[in-house]
Amino acid sequence: MKRLAVSFTALLAIVFAFTTAGASAGSKMDAVIDELLGTPYKYGGTTTKGFDCSGFTAYVFAKFGIELPHSSSAMAEKGEKIAKEDLREGDLVFFNTSGNGISHVGIYVGDGKFAHASTSKGVVITALSDKYYAKRYVTARRILGDSAYEKIAVEQPAVQEQAEKAAGAAEGTEA
Repeated sequence: MKRLAVSFTALLAIVFAFTTAGASAGSKMDAVIDELLGTPYKYGGTTTKGFDCSGFTAYVFAKFGIELPHSSSAMAEKGEKIAKEDLREGDLVFFNTSGNGISHVGIYVGDGKFAHASTSKGVVITALSDKYYAKRYVTARRILGDSAYEKIAVEQPAVQEQAEKAAGAAEGTEA
């Protein structure tokens, strides 16, 4: 029975470590975005007191020394055009939410999702397949070159190490 309890504890530790890693993924960009989730929406906002969509996007990229304009339509002129099926973490995704061309931007975070400042919910992560955004999707742009992508948007080994340490600690409780 004790062995079963220890095995269950080890399993919980592993699940917790990977669940935590998924919610606060392991890349540097994910860490910045995770800190900003829940920040309120503010028209023209460019600080942690409140963001609009382009202010949020520019703020995240500025954390890595990459300057972007404070306009979703101007951002859509930067970088390289990317097909939706070729999206990778850190790519910018653009939407026509106003009926007058590109008017919303977000940062692709993987698994078919993007982080953005929503007028109603503030900084959130939303599925590209969300009914509202799916029909308003316009294009995507790749701002990060391969080197910057590897440093900023790729999951860092520390997350895997955290999971292994948690599993080892749980197994170490066996006496």
